[in-house]
Amino acid sequence: MSETSNPYVLLRHRDIQAIHQLDVYRQNGGFTAFEKAVTTMQPGAVVDVVKASGLRGRGGAGFPTGMKWSFIDNKNWPHYVVANADESEPGTFKDREIMESNPFQFLEGLAICAFAVQANAAYVYLRGEFWQVAKILDEKIAEMERAGLLGDKLFGTNYSLHLYTHLGAGAYICGEETALLESMEGKLGQPRLRPPFPPSYGLFGKPTIVNNVETLANVPPIIEKGADWYRTYGTPKSPGVKIFSLSGCVNKPGNYELPLGTTFRELIYTYGGGVPEGKKVKAIMPAGASSSLIVATEQALDTPMDYESVPNVGAQLGSASVIIVDESISVDWLINKTLHFFKHESCGKCTPCREGTYWMLNIAERIHEGQASVEDVDLLRNVANQIKGKCFCALGEFSIEAVLSGLERFPEDFRIAVQSGD
Repeated sequence: MSETSNPYVLLRHRDIQAIHQLDVYRQNGGFTAFEKAVTTMQPGAVVDVVKASGLRGRGGAGFPTGMKWSFIDNKNWPHYVVANADESEPGTFKDREIMESNPFQFLEGLAICAFAVQANAAYVYLRGEFWQVAKILDEKIAEMERAGLLGDKLFGTNYSLHLYTHLGAGAYICGEETALLESMEGKLGQPRLRPPFPPSYGLFGKPTIVNNVETLANVPPIIEKGADWYRTYGTPKSPGVKIFSLSGCVNKPGNYELPLGTTFRELIYTYGGGVPEGKKVKAIMPAGASSSLIVATEQALDTPMDYESVPNVGAQLGSASVIIVDESISVDWLINKTLHFFKHESCGKCTPCREGTYWMLNIAERIHEGQASVEDVDLLRNVANQIKGKCFCALGEFSIEAVLSGLERFPEDFRIAVQSGD
């Protein structure tokens, strides 16, 4: 039984043993949605159903999925689809569970997306550390080919589709869709200037749809059961279910599939078992290391986790990798840790991110080690503000979220850190 008291929509392996096996997946309705789409629906009708469902991108941006598909340039061929499986955000581990334990639902969603935009080739781009996951997917793709679920003239129609996996080299920046495409083309993984956007100029210069793994895993049940069924979950503006990756200072970390609109309090205490040793929640990072720090007031804890509500408490839902910070952790330490990550992962293409992350880390280390002054705290804020709005892609902007929110919302932690060096 799922956390929603209904059968799981995405983490179906928790309800159905061995659903990672093709025969078991098919016995439980697997690939009926793909066959339905290919044999009874026009590509545009598939797009319309996904639009009507209100499904939004689950990789972080939250862009309407069906709308993205409708942007594909039908004057330029061939078309491609790429599944973004470069799950590199600290605190995010949902896509890996789907690919390892319910892989066929994800691959079916990828296939439906390919049909909807009339792509005959689709790719799964995996982070370099996911080589074992790539091996699993390669085996599943081979099984689908043998079963006639991939290949030429599928289900007796003229539609053909082939799927491939592609391993990156473990660079966080390649989670950004244009850097991902550059990497796939054998180039240095650095973001492209946009526009043009991938639906008009993507892989090999051709129209390309890039979607997250979790996003695509939602598609088969939407096509099978309809948009109205999907909207019975979640909220009117944020319909559907979401996998919340819960980690940090919590008794039961893990992936929780819940309707969008579930509160932080429910996630932490009802499902996550609360905070170890009965400590209080001090701060919440709702979108992994890229997130602003939410002060864990009673109002914040009762905020629904959806795309519209989380900004009301000063952050974004993002990929919903919810990191819990308890009262024993100093925010200057937390910022030091996040800046180590962003400085290491900066691709170096633009000066504000390349130099800014270096200097923010340099200052944050001095503060945390008790070797800084009050002026250094002001300098850290100044450097972060100099980065803001000036970066080539979102990585630089993400690097300052915890910094600026931490300095603004937890000034006492920095005051204590500075005084400790006096």
